[in-house]
Amino acid sequence: MFEQCEWLNEPASWTLKNERLQVTTDRATDFWRETHYGFTRDTGHCYGARTAGDFTAQVHVQGQFETLYDQAGLMVRIDATQWVKAGVEFTDGALVLSSVLTVGQSDWAIATRIDGANGFWLRASVAKRVLRLQYSVDGAHWPLLRLAPFPQAASYFVGPMCCTPERGGLVVEFDSFSVGAPSDKALHDLT
Repeated sequence: MFEQCEWLNEPASWTLKNERLQVTTDRATDFWRETHYGFTRDTGHCYGARTAGDFTAQVHVQGQFETLYDQAGLMVRIDATQWVKAGVEFTDGALVLSSVLTVGQSDWAIATRIDGANGFWLRASVAKRVLRLQYSVDGAHWPLLRLAPFPQAASYFVGPMCCTPERGGLVVEFDSFSVGAPSDKALHDLT
């Protein structure tokens, strides 16, 4: 799937080998719009592919998250003012599941702490103006992370995302990236 991707904010250092993408974040990178902090940043790294409308995408992520706001996961983007990023973020001394939904302005939702030592999976589905985010620690069970309205578009830019607002040099590996038809599983089907 990576062969169909292109960079939004290409990092200075990255490699792609055997369907494994390794990214080293540039300094002071982020995706955020206005809320609370009053600034807009659109400098994070995303290696994405274009969809032909609604879709389901997933990716496996692994990294050494240790500095405030270190983050990685999956991004779905229409443009600079309509997007979501979901994954993990290091905050308050812990690695937590996190999502930021932006339609004009960003929000920030934090879920449970997660042990990211062996990595984790993220899944995003957009169908009929609804965004469903799920996560997995084992690749088999997929609890719901977030369900929200999301703008409809003819296509979406979707792919692995990472950023480090407070530093540079976070190394993140992404694999098992796929994009396909939107999932037809029931909302609470954990597979």
